[in-house]
Amino acid sequence: MRRLMFPLAAMAVAALFTTALHAQKTTQLKVGGGGSPHVLSEWTIDGAHISIEYGRPSLKGRTVGKEVATYGEEWRTGADEATTIKTDKALMFGMLHVNPGTYTLYTLPSEKGWQLIVSKKTGQWGIPYPKGEDVGRVAMRMGAPPAPAEMVTISIEDTPAGGTLHIDWGTTRASAAFTVMK
Repeated sequence: MRRLMFPLAAMAVAALFTTALHAQKTTQLKVGGGGSPHVLSEWTIDGAHISIEYGRPSLKGRTVGKEVATYGEEWRTGADEATTIKTDKALMFGMLHVNPGTYTLYTLPSEKGWQLIVSKKTGQWGIPYPKGEDVGRVAMRMGAPPAPAEMVTISIEDTPAGGTLHIDWGTTRASAAFTVMK
């Protein structure tokens, strides 16, 4: 009996791991002018196809909040061109309604917490921040990533209630839960 349980348990773990791998597809696109790789990551969450394209700067000994992603300043949340999110279904980040379409993601880091900023201005270099173009802002939950991240890593975790967008850099994880509107 025990011999049967282990293979069944191993198969279940393998199935879960395989499903998790299929939830996200990442493609490296190019290396930016500053040496940062650019990636396009895609997910399917509750029937919504969501993609995020961004540059992945490295810390290189710098500190998040001080030398990079400076507290109190809107940040392009990546490197080089502004970070782009595309969705084919409406999303709700807290009280922030995001219609299907293409948007730019910024964040506002602070010592007390971060805000996710969804901007309707697209196709621009990451700086300067396009004031007056916000769809809206939502507070992000702060925590630690599973492991320190030398390079900015943006991911979406599939959850029973929808998904959670994670931005990891160094020992910082800023997260924003969302639901897919039916």
